[in-house]
Amino acid sequence: MAPPTPEMANLSLAGNAPKGTAKRDALCAAEVEVQAMWEREKVFECNPSYDSSGKKDDKFITTFPYPYSNGHLHLGHAFSLTKAVFRAQFERNRGKNSLFPFAFHCTGMPIQAAANKLKSEIELYGTPPQFPEEDPAVRAKMEAELAAAAKAKADKAAATGAKAKGGKTKLVQKTGTGIVRQWNILKRMVPEDEIPQFSDPVHWLRYFPPIGVEHMKRFGSGVDWRRAFITTSVNGYYDAFIRWQFNVLREKGKVLFGKRNNVYSIVDGQVCADHDRSEGEGVGPQEYVLIKLKVLAPDHGQERHGKMEKLLNTEEGKKGVYLVPATLRPETMYGQTNCFILPTGEYGAYYIDATDEVFIMSARSARGLACQAYDAANDIYFTKEFGKITQLETFSGDELLGLPLSAPNSTYEKVYTLPLLTISMGKGTGVVTSVPSDAPDDHVALQALKDKPDFAAKYGITPDMVEPFEVVPIISIEGYGDASAVFMCEKLGIKSFNDKAKLAQAKDETYLKGFTIGVMTYGPHSGKKVSDAKPLIKDEMIKAGQAHLYFEPESKVVSRTNDECVVASTDQWYLAYGEESWCSAVKKHVLDDEKFTAYDTASLEKYDATLDWLKEWACTRQFGLGTFLPWDKQWVIESLSDSTIYMAYYTIAHYLQGENNLNGEESKSPENIKVGDLTDDVFNYIYRKGFPLPEGSGIASDTLTKMRDEFRYWYPMDLRVSAKDLIPNHLTMALYNHAAIWDDEPELWPRGYYTNGHIMVDAQKMSKSKGNFLMMLETINKYSADATRFSCADAGDTLDDANFSRDTANAAIISLTNEAAWIKEFLTETDKSTLRSGDDLNFMEKVLENETNRLVKATEECYEGMQFREGLQKGWFEMMIAKNNYKSWCHDSGIAMHERIVRKWAESLIILICPICPHWSETLWKDIGKEGFAVRAPWPVVGEEDKLLTRQAKFLRDSLKNFRTSAGKAKKGWKTATVLVADGYPEWKINALLWMQSQYNKSSGSFPPTFMKDLKVWSTANVSDKKKIKLTMQFVSFMKREVDEVGEMGMDIKCPFDQSAILNESVAYIKAQLNMAELSVASVDDPELAVPDRTSQNVSPGKPVLWMR
Repeated sequence: MAPPTPEMANLSLAGNAPKGTAKRDALCAAEVEVQAMWEREKVFECNPSYDSSGKKDDKFITTFPYPYSNGHLHLGHAFSLTKAVFRAQFERNRGKNSLFPFAFHCTGMPIQAAANKLKSEIELYGTPPQFPEEDPAVRAKMEAELAAAAKAKADKAAATGAKAKGGKTKLVQKTGTGIVRQWNILKRMVPEDEIPQFSDPVHWLRYFPPIGVEHMKRFGSGVDWRRAFITTSVNGYYDAFIRWQFNVLREKGKVLFGKRNNVYSIVDGQVCADHDRSEGEGVGPQEYVLIKLKVLAPDHGQERHGKMEKLLNTEEGKKGVYLVPATLRPETMYGQTNCFILPTGEYGAYYIDATDEVFIMSARSARGLACQAYDAANDIYFTKEFGKITQLETFSGDELLGLPLSAPNSTYEKVYTLPLLTISMGKGTGVVTSVPSDAPDDHVALQALKDKPDFAAKYGITPDMVEPFEVVPIISIEGYGDASAVFMCEKLGIKSFNDKAKLAQAKDETYLKGFTIGVMTYGPHSGKKVSDAKPLIKDEMIKAGQAHLYFEPESKVVSRTNDECVVASTDQWYLAYGEESWCSAVKKHVLDDEKFTAYDTASLEKYDATLDWLKEWACTRQFGLGTFLPWDKQWVIESLSDSTIYMAYYTIAHYLQGENNLNGEESKSPENIKVGDLTDDVFNYIYRKGFPLPEGSGIASDTLTKMRDEFRYWYPMDLRVSAKDLIPNHLTMALYNHAAIWDDEPELWPRGYYTNGHIMVDAQKMSKSKGNFLMMLETINKYSADATRFSCADAGDTLDDANFSRDTANAAIISLTNEAAWIKEFLTETDKSTLRSGDDLNFMEKVLENETNRLVKATEECYEGMQFREGLQKGWFEMMIAKNNYKSWCHDSGIAMHERIVRKWAESLIILICPICPHWSETLWKDIGKEGFAVRAPWPVVGEEDKLLTRQAKFLRDSLKNFRTSAGKAKKGWKTATVLVADGYPEWKINALLWMQSQYNKSSGSFPPTFMKDLKVWSTANVSDKKKIKLTMQFVSFMKREVDEVGEMGMDIKCPFDQSAILNESVAYIKAQLNMAELSVASVDDPELAVPDRTSQNVSPGKPVLWMR
């Protein structure tokens, strides 16, 4: 999270806050008036424009991922949205034809799932529903059950020595009841008597998008609403566009069909893509290898093995019972010494139809295995019926401990199952094979059982199950030996599982080094690099029937129907992301800074990484809202796949749909275009190079030509703005799809992506339970649109989470109101005869004009680089400081302010802040008598910054600051004050400055990296007075900071400006600021003053001293 700017950190509302809400209400009223004027005058409608020679005018198109329309927009939307809105308005003020279109996403499962859930609630509980938890007696019973479950969980954890996590004992989750009811969710957004209509998913599409439009308008978003639309087949125009897109992708060989492993919801009966998830967005399938450890006849006569003995003697068991740990490291199986089980875990014995064997594993992993292919090429699954598996027996973990096993590839003929208390039943199969030579966790666990016989005995583990099994060296790693886990545990001093951080470090290091530089020292592949041997060993074990592939999500994924997802092998249409030539073309584009900008190195690295791992993507599902796959209508195109090139649709949407026609009603089409006339030939002509005007089209030829020309006018897309979580999916997929559709025109691919972090409120994550989850309209109504936008701008611009401060929003209300009142009064109500005019400017007038010039340029650079927080700092706060300094100087000096200089400052300020607070700017623009619209006014044209004058202004500010400090230390009775100035340095300082000049690189504007080290050498050799060596080094170090700030002029031997003149012109101002009756300015070398050495030695060029006595 970005720290507050110094100005915002120092702001205090105490004593400032307006009583009541008058200032906020005035801002809101002005905003509504301005918005009505903008809409009436169609200010944000953009059409292609050309100069007299026919060359297109500069354009800029900004887009933003259309929000999902299953509710109202919240502050998170608003924060990310501001980045697009600010940039679009900035480009508009720069004179570009700046287009910002918007739309609403309805494709996918969320709306369908919510409608289904609501329908079920109504059927079960009536209208309005009477939910059981609303009955106090039922509620008490449910809470008692939760308490009992939490206690059982804690008891179970205590029994294993694990740390218990708190369990819920009250019904206090999202809705306040602990049970998320769709009815209750909707009741917060819509009138209760309308809720039953939402059991029809199409009703959501009619209800929420128009409200979204109104909220966006109230935010002052600057959208061309003629181009707005919703997705899905409800909108026939967009539906036709998506069908065309997929036909082109198929034509280019980018859409393929086959069995693929994808994250899958068994409840939904289909692949669960990112936007269909309530948890786990961005999570993909992880490949494991199931190692088959055959259970041998129990050999220790333990009662707990009764179930297993019985199972081994059944018809199914006789064919083989196997514990099946899931591993990522099949190459290490030569080093197996045992197998670990969670003593309190719950396991099952499952019959595997494909192999006629029995697998022991967790129920969670068996559920996933039942959805996966044993032999994909021949369409053979592990079980006969997809998603269903036969359970023959259940086991507690304790009942599996002490079993003898035959472990494939192990050097030991027989190993045993041992206890491990840190196994997670939510990952893998709940069974863990042990390789203590190369897995630090395994080494620590096995050693603990050897070192603590009482601990082993507690779980019925006898010495012969542990003692004979020594570490087997299988991989040699340079610098780590041939048992890297043992080496790392000894190196880091790891003694137990309580050393969690060290264990994690050891694991990461050994696994990485083992794979990258490890060499096999055991088995048939001895001498090969681990990275080369790993796939060979995996394939050999699978071919020998010793192992199988198994997949599960990389981390937990939950669908919007609340189903924990698995990985399933299904017949699937998929996009061939990752295909070498396709990926290479996209990566080449992204990494070319002349063709694409990510505005941030960290973001660019994320695109590069995503392109490396994003592979085949399931692009269809079998139900939900969306567009049917044109050549196979049993499939619906999923929500990420119909959202990749719709930016191109914006360029023609106003011909097809037009304003107030989100759903695409044909009767409202501005050009009377029928959906049926939007053939692939039509879209090919509009969007693709070299395609002829379609013959016999129902659309007029000139309309088709205009649409084609408009697409060519606006494309390529200049900027897309998004939160960072879309980098691994939507944003990268959009690059892929643009590169496929326009593979012969890379000049039409996106030119820039900007991504930001998420938003916090008052340094806390937004949460309904904390009372800081803010909806967009709610925030606007509370603070005004401009104060909300102001606080969003101040929140931050990096990939880190930003902070929306409600105090900042409140302070912005006051600041905007007060500043507008002062500007309006000064420029429209002040008697001009009382103000200065003409070209004869005093020092501070020159400074204010120069500061205005400097800050206009600096703000422009910030906005262009998407650094709006810094732009707000320059274009508002520093502009305020510049004006306030001038105003104070004039007041204290008894000099009238200069009308032209202040007007230039004010008009510049209005435009500088316009991208952030456009309503405020628009209102004030009119109030001071300017023509036209502030949102279309040109960026201020200013002269170059006079850097010497900037330094002079800093000289006065810094001097005054130092004078205040000195005055505060003055002894009582001291009445005489003189400002002492020096024009030159003593010889030893001159020598030091000359040496600095010799070290300075003018082209890079910096000193060498060894500067301070070189200074010590030079000082020792060249400063004859050894007492001055330390002083020299201190002086040079100080002056280096000065040079870093002001540049080469910081090393000038003499002060490049007349210090005395500036100070004398400002004497009245300085006296007033220091509350002094008398003050003079004099040279430190004036013999009549007899300045003491302890004072004179502190005076240097540009560093005057206040001498009081």
